Amino acid sequence: MPIVFNKKIDDQTSLALWKIEETEEELIKGLQLKQHEIEVIDSLSKGKRALHWLSTRLLLRTMLNTPDYIDCHIDEHGKPYLVNSDTSISLSHSFDYAAVIISRNKTVGVDIELIKHKIKLIKHKFLSDLELAQKQVGDNTEGLYVCWCAKEAVYKWYGKKGLEFKQHMHIKPFKLKKEGSLLVTVNLPEGTRDLTVNYFKTPDGYMLGYVVD
Repeated sequence: MPIVFNKKIDDQTSLALWKIEETEEELIKGLQLKQHEIEVIDSLSKGKRALHWLSTRLLLRTMLNTPDYIDCHIDEHGKPYLVNSDTSISLSHSFDYAAVIISRNKTVGVDIELIKHKIKLIKHKFLSDLELAQKQVGDNTEGLYVCWCAKEAVYKWYGKKGLEFKQHMHIKPFKLKKEGSLLVTVNLPEGTRDLTVNYFKTPDGYMLGYVVD
């Protein structure tokens, strides 16, 4: 399926969602893959893992609007980047969706998650007692996913290891909506930053958060 959601955030920044309905073979046909990438696909278990890898790359290629080979690598921190390019990228996937955000002048991060009640079992692992005391978070499944996606998006934005969800990222009180934004205070080695994270819930029960800065 082609892109099902496309948002132009500013003149140089775009966010898109791809609903994965293709087979592995169909996705491969839309890409130019080199041997090392074929080996990566072969190393993945058949099913969603391979489909996620392929669909994020195909979505990236579609957004960049180029028939040329896209040299996308992963750095030592696990952050994807484009070789010999000033375009910042962030990739995410969950079950039936792939999400990609790109920007030519800002650093970006994105996360998408299928909403499930089981997040309540791990909420204390990524949220402080102060954050959980917020009425829009607490035992609210959607509120918890907004917080998770926000922190994951910030983590991908920063792109370096060592940033802890509970210790280094603090979500300010926000009003829970189907689509909105919140403020995250991030304690980085370089100093404290306040980042605005936007989020929205899809009609079929996914939560997506993204940051552009």
